Amino acid sequence: MATADGGASFLTRVFDTARGNYIALAGVVSVGIGIALLRQLVSGGVCRSNVRLKGKFAIVTGANTGIGKETAKDLAVRGARVLLACRDPLKGAAAADDIFRTTGQRLMVKTLDLANLDSVRQFAKDINDEEPKLDILVNNAGVMMCPKMLSKQGYELQFATNHLGHFLLTNLLLGLIQRSAPSRIIVVSSGIYKRGDINFDDINSEKEYNPYAAYAQSKVANILFSNELAKKLKGTGVTVNSLHPGVIASDLTRHVEDRVPGVLRFLIKPLYLLVQVLAFKTVQQGAQTSICCAVAEELEGVTGKYFSDCTQTKLLPHATDEDAARRLWRLSEEMTGLVTGADNSGKSSKTKSDLVESNSEDKKTERQETVTKSGSKQTTV
Repeated sequence: MATADGGASFLTRVFDTARGNYIALAGVVSVGIGIALLRQLVSGGVCRSNVRLKGKFAIVTGANTGIGKETAKDLAVRGARVLLACRDPLKGAAAADDIFRTTGQRLMVKTLDLANLDSVRQFAKDINDEEPKLDILVNNAGVMMCPKMLSKQGYELQFATNHLGHFLLTNLLLGLIQRSAPSRIIVVSSGIYKRGDINFDDINSEKEYNPYAAYAQSKVANILFSNELAKKLKGTGVTVNSLHPGVIASDLTRHVEDRVPGVLRFLIKPLYLLVQVLAFKTVQQGAQTSICCAVAEELEGVTGKYFSDCTQTKLLPHATDEDAARRLWRLSEEMTGLVTGADNSGKSSKTKSDLVESNSEDKKTERQETVTKSGSKQTTV
């Protein structure tokens, strides 16, 4: 009897253990499936185009790291001659060397500091002097939510780097791009534009600086610039589109992390890394929309649009404001020295106070109209 009871007890324990292991296994499998589904959800669209780019020349700004590097790598693998336009030529050379080791494709590297209009002018001059064509320009470089800093010309760094530098670069290369038509200009913006606007009364964030607001403003500027340029180039064979690459695990967020106090940063770092793994795109995934806008055959002739996850996406009204786009264009001309009669050495001959007064005059004119209506080095690695 005791033996029978002992055998039953043993079998019960075996079954209980098996059931517990089964539940644990089921839990692990469920978590795994959940993570896989989440990763699939955040990974976004994929560029399906197999187009070859032999004979094409492309420039990608900020291409020494992140999605810029991945975009440049993809274009090179497709056969394009690709130039990495980087602020730090040593980092650019390291990126080009890494791409060569993994793909066998050689890329060029050239110094471009978008926060210095003199550097932008020298870069554009060299390209115009040395290159017979420019088929693809990817305005990718950017800085995100940094502490209050100024560019070489004294402008707020995020607006200067993310918008003004690319505005001047694109305009100075425009003749070459037009002569290469059909050609494409891609402007990397961000979904953060939804929470931003252009503060024409304090474009330089002198009255108040908020890193988040300044970044959002620069991303709205990217879209307004892209839309206005697309209108100006209509019928030329040059297309201009902007995009949101997604939330990406890259070093672009380094300034965000730096703002967290040391001890707290240490404590939340593991959680932040876990969130990155689960909910952020990889740089390869983040580059897909840029690549799509640069090469997809179905986008031939498509211009003035905004893309996310390789799909055309509707913009909020403030990002399609044509009056704001025209006003931003005029202001950008003045700030970069691109206006007729201005000092063309890299900075507008107007002072910041002159620009503020000009903005006030713009506002006055717009109200009246409403009433009426109613040193650079290039290396090959």
